[in-house]
Amino acid sequence: MRRVCVFCGSSPGARPAYAEAAEELAALLVANGIGVVYGGGGVGLMGRLADAVLAQGGEITGVIPDALVDREIGHPGVRDMRTVGSMHERKALMAELSDAFVALPGGIGTLEELVEVFTWSQLGLHRKPCGLLDVEGYYEELAAFLDHAVRERFLREEHRSTLIVEREPAALLERLRAYEPEAIQPKWIDRDET
Repeated sequence: MRRVCVFCGSSPGARPAYAEAAEELAALLVANGIGVVYGGGGVGLMGRLADAVLAQGGEITGVIPDALVDREIGHPGVRDMRTVGSMHERKALMAELSDAFVALPGGIGTLEELVEVFTWSQLGLHRKPCGLLDVEGYYEELAAFLDHAVRERFLREEHRSTLIVEREPAALLERLRAYEPEAIQPKWIDRDET
């Protein structure tokens, strides 16, 4: 695992624990020689993540659309800043550059980015692990919804289990590294199951 894509908010959120988790994850990745790919912002959790990686001499790549450079205030300290034309190009490049995906707390944009790469995994478009860092239970209700989707037969258990959820960065990194993509194969719903 050379690089991990981290999705996170352009807001700091309501609790100091969110920024602390971003900094802890950054320190852990740098200590393990793993580069970070992120949305390129210098504000909110994105900024805290980038600041922590840079402060420890780690590798970080930002990917930001032209239209958001001013709005998200692209991080001035990130030397490897890739500017793209659209949000679609942003997500595609982030996915291409990364070996795994992690979502820290964030809003609709963070959720959308995570759900898209999780869907790509389900469809067999990539074989990279996806994880949620469930800081102070932030993603508990999302995990519960996915379990509900399994019970209601809109999501297969084997696909649900590919989204790794942990409360601590070290436990999440350990599970991302142990991920066995060969064990998961896309399986389409048979007509008689509908």
